[in-house]
Amino acid sequence: MLYLVATPIGNLNDITLRALEVLRTVDVIASEDTRKTGLLLKHFEIKKPLISFHEHNEQQAGERLIALLQQGQSVALVTNAGTPGIADPGFTLVRRALATHVEVTMLPGPTALVMALVLSGLPVHSFTFRGFPPRKPGPRRRFLEIDQHSPHTLIFYESPYRLDAFLSDALAVFGDRQAALANDLTKRFETVLRGTLSDLREAVARSKPLGEYVIVIAGAGDAA
Repeated sequence: MLYLVATPIGNLNDITLRALEVLRTVDVIASEDTRKTGLLLKHFEIKKPLISFHEHNEQQAGERLIALLQQGQSVALVTNAGTPGIADPGFTLVRRALATHVEVTMLPGPTALVMALVLSGLPVHSFTFRGFPPRKPGPRRRFLEIDQHSPHTLIFYESPYRLDAFLSDALAVFGDRQAALANDLTKRFETVLRGTLSDLREAVARSKPLGEYVIVIAGAGDAA
């Protein structure tokens, strides 16, 4: 059995009892970053073999994990934080497991995009998650233009190093729409800034962005 196990996005108390049970009982844990997962496991006094599984070794590590699963071993896949496969490795392993008739299940838990969407105050009935945009200006602008006329609330992830550039491009493509900027969700200094894109850009310019951000932007025609 392949288990996709969601892990806390910040506050370790958000882990579920079922997640802890599975992590304690599986044969192997596949992890995006074994060092970070090691800290999580140590906190909950769990000792299990760890296999590195990330975007740079998905093919090779995936073959190894499928071989273990076909031998009857149980594997839990975790990411650094949140739900495996959502802007993190996981999709290819699931597809490969299904293709080889390996049973797959998932343990639900924290996902930053859902939390940011709900806290944004923007419409939640219909939304589009776009993940991380391209790093370079030209591709990023074209990436944003795809959803320029979309009526759905838009959700993006971005690093602190490109946050200002992203907001500038978003303002140019979408106009000065209502938006929200979420950071450090579930942590002590959790922050959700709400306002227009120009408001958020000014706020970022006055601060020193740290950690990954979730940006939620109103869809076309939304007057919220």
